[in-house]
Amino acid sequence: MNKISLVLAAAALMASSNLVPAAELKVGFVKLERLFKEAAPAVKAQKKIEKEFATRDQELQKLAKQARDLQTSLEKDGVTMSESERRDKEQDLARMNRDLQRMQRELREDLNLRKNEELAAVLERANKVIQQIAESEKFDLILQEAVYISPRIDITDRVIKALADK
Repeated sequence: MNKISLVLAAAALMASSNLVPAAELKVGFVKLERLFKEAAPAVKAQKKIEKEFATRDQELQKLAKQARDLQTSLEKDGVTMSESERRDKEQDLARMNRDLQRMQRELREDLNLRKNEELAAVLERANKVIQQIAESEKFDLILQEAVYISPRIDITDRVIKALADK
């Protein structure tokens, strides 16, 4: 964020000074959120991650169903079971729920790690493309975060198209 603030301050100074008239300053903007959703490398990375975690997700769903079935059985037949049988099933249910929560937490952590790795790679590629666009089209400044952006300076579509062409 400090780099962006510094660049914005420099651009504002240049625009307001007599050195570079504001009309000559060429600014662009890239919406990273759209880039991460629509760019071909991001879509490919998302599919790769989904495939990578599908087995673990299925295991979690299977364990969750077993826990639900055991809970239903306890609620339905708990009154007619012997005390020891009911206690054993309650302990099994508690163990299943602990395992399920642990597995869900581990899956979320691993999934977030992988997403961050893949998005970092996409961002690196996107930044190279943005740099090429900036140089070829003679932009003075290209931003990736801002409070307000005029649609006329949004170059996200060009970046997404350039990423798809690579």
